Amino acid sequence: MSALFARLWIGLIDATVHWSQGARTRLANGFGDLLWWTIVPRRRIALTNLRLCFPHWSDEQRRAIARRTFRNMARAVFDHSLLALAPRDKLIDYVHVEGLEHLHDPANRPLILVAPHFVGLDAGGLRISIELKAATIYARQRNRAWNDWVLRIRARFNTPLLIQREGFDLRAAIRAMKDGLPFYYLPDQDYGAQHSIFVPFFGTPAATIPMVARLAKITGAKVMMAVSEMTARGYVLHLEPPWGDFPSGDVEADTARMNREIERWVEHLPDQYLWTHRRFKSRPPGVASVY
Repeated sequence: MSALFARLWIGLIDATVHWSQGARTRLANGFGDLLWWTIVPRRRIALTNLRLCFPHWSDEQRRAIARRTFRNMARAVFDHSLLALAPRDKLIDYVHVEGLEHLHDPANRPLILVAPHFVGLDAGGLRISIELKAATIYARQRNRAWNDWVLRIRARFNTPLLIQREGFDLRAAIRAMKDGLPFYYLPDQDYGAQHSIFVPFFGTPAATIPMVARLAKITGAKVMMAVSEMTARGYVLHLEPPWGDFPSGDVEADTARMNREIERWVEHLPDQYLWTHRRFKSRPPGVASVY
């Protein structure tokens, strides 16, 4: 994507800031349907993921969920107009928080917030930044205009501590947590087998970085889910109580438990999960590619 094209996209998104949610959603549905029919490789990835995770569903069920996912992804993009431009009070109303007391409880420090890849992820992250400063991993966008726009959004309130994904410095995350910053961590993408372990995700082995279990053991951190749900009027950030008996000392068992916690929310919000990511890209030795 060229810088000019990115700026045009950003301008279109920002232009919807004063629209009603219904109007913005209708526009997003149209774009989502366009992407569904034109971005064929991503459609195939989504359908493959759904087939692996929900083999008991019919093809029609999986296609319906996948198509709604494309619409929800498009809506999340257009909703960035509010994340970028809406005043603080409006954003507090737009992104409601359930369980905010868990975030502010001093007993929940150090703290890891497990934030799976649901379409409302950025809305939830910005809502946390309204409350306090946090740390997270950041992958630089290839397009500079898009990268600068995303960084401006994230820095609107309490500028987060961004730890670069490239050459990730584990010590930086540990220091931030020991300084009292919650660590907003996205645990559910495939970054290759080298630093991952294979644990089930809906019954299929998935390369998963065991970061949560290891950081919790090193720092003594509490771990809790931070799931952002898209609703008809905005978003709800669900902050659940910290997990009990975690870590257990068994990194593989703890990482499998994390995946089960994510599964629970995926089953609740199946059309809001990022099925377009190749979650099963890495395969155990001797197992053929699924894509």
